[in-house]
Amino acid sequence: MKFEKYSKDLEYSYTFGAFPTFELVKQRGESVVKVVLSSKLKKTDDIADLLRLCLAKNIEVETDDKLLSRLADKENVFVVGIFKKYLGKGLGKNNLVLVNPSDMGNLGTIMRTALGFKFKNLVIVKPAVDYFNPKVVRASMGAIFSLNIVEFESLEEYLKTKNNKYFFMLKGKNVLGKFNNNLTEYDLVFGNEAHGLPDVCLDAGTSVVIRHSKDIDSLNLPISVGIALYEFNK
Repeated sequence: MKFEKYSKDLEYSYTFGAFPTFELVKQRGESVVKVVLSSKLKKTDDIADLLRLCLAKNIEVETDDKLLSRLADKENVFVVGIFKKYLGKGLGKNNLVLVNPSDMGNLGTIMRTALGFKFKNLVIVKPAVDYFNPKVVRASMGAIFSLNIVEFESLEEYLKTKNNKYFFMLKGKNVLGKFNNNLTEYDLVFGNEAHGLPDVCLDAGTSVVIRHSKDIDSLNLPISVGIALYEFNK
């Protein structure tokens, strides 16, 4: 198989760097096609751990500078993991829901934050950025491979689910930190970076606002998600 520079239509994607590649092999070994190394790679303890893990999982490892240069956008990439894209397993008891996320760096950061607060179910409502894009994978530092990711084709489709929903909105009727969450199963729902959530969400569940000073118009999406995850994880 000849591997090409990444595009959304491909059936596979890549990890750039040793750490996300290690997480890929550790968490999604069954999806790994191969691991590609640079001839300039220094054999550190971390690399030795990666190679041992590949050996234990019977994953092919090869050194191929030409393939690396073809796949990677940056010159300082010495390890690439090639993996087949995979499907999620459906909604969990607690889900982090992102409606139309549009920034790859933000999405990767949110993935890492979600995993840090033990939210392992991520819902992506389309249209949305391609979460298998290597830029998202790299921004997540490999956290994506520990998450169960489920897609919905539209907000309308998602709203039909029976999960208890907390919608984070500037117009939210409940102030975060000023009410008790007595539910054991719930979704935390956020809109995209530019437009937030539509007004239909105000009465589709519990609407929540994160209070901040009047010196800014809104919080950055990853910051908002991090605050909410911390509050609901207490």
